[in-house]
Amino acid sequence: MVIDGMPVGRMATGTDRPVPGWAVKAAWATVLCMVPSCVWRVVAGFGVDVGFTGLLGEMYRGPAFTFYLWVLNVVSLAAASLTFGLVRPWGERVPSWIPRVGGRRIPPLAVIVPAFLGGVTVTALCAAVTLTPGGPLDNPDFPGGAAGVIMGICYAPLLAWGPLVMALTIAYARRRRSSAS
Repeated sequence: MVIDGMPVGRMATGTDRPVPGWAVKAAWATVLCMVPSCVWRVVAGFGVDVGFTGLLGEMYRGPAFTFYLWVLNVVSLAAASLTFGLVRPWGERVPSWIPRVGGRRIPPLAVIVPAFLGGVTVTALCAAVTLTPGGPLDNPDFPGGAAGVIMGICYAPLLAWGPLVMALTIAYARRRRSSAS
C-alpha cells in the first residue's frame, strides 16, 4: 500500500531510499539501550556505593575510576549515536558543511563493515561477560543482592545493542544496494 507516494511502513528521512520505520525506531533503541548503564555509571562515579566489595570495592573508587566512567559514558553514547548514520542522510553522503569532501557519496562498505563488526563485537563481548563460567559476574566481590539486581537491570538492555546494530546494518546494506541499481 502506498500513501502520498511513500510505501506504508517506510519513512522519508532524506536518505536516497526510504528507511523502514522499524529501522528508525531501532536506531533510537540503540541509544536508549545505553542510557540505564550510563546512569548507573554516573551514580557510581559520584561515589555512591553500588555494591562492589573487597578488592573490586577498593579498585572502583577515586578520581581515576570516576574519570574512566565518564570517558566510558561519552564513548559508548557516541558509538550508539553513530547508528543514526544507518538511517539518516549523513550515513550516505558526507554533510555539505565539511570542507573539501562535503556532499560526496560515502561508499556503502565504508559504513557496513565497521557497523557490522561493531555489532558482532558488542554481541560477543556481552555474551562472554554474561555466559562465561567463572567470568566477571561470578566474582564474589561483584555486587550481589539488591545492588546486583539494580546493576543487572541497568546493564541488561546492552544485550540488545549488538543485535540491533547488526539488523540496522543489514537494512542499510539492502537499502544502499537497491539505490545503486
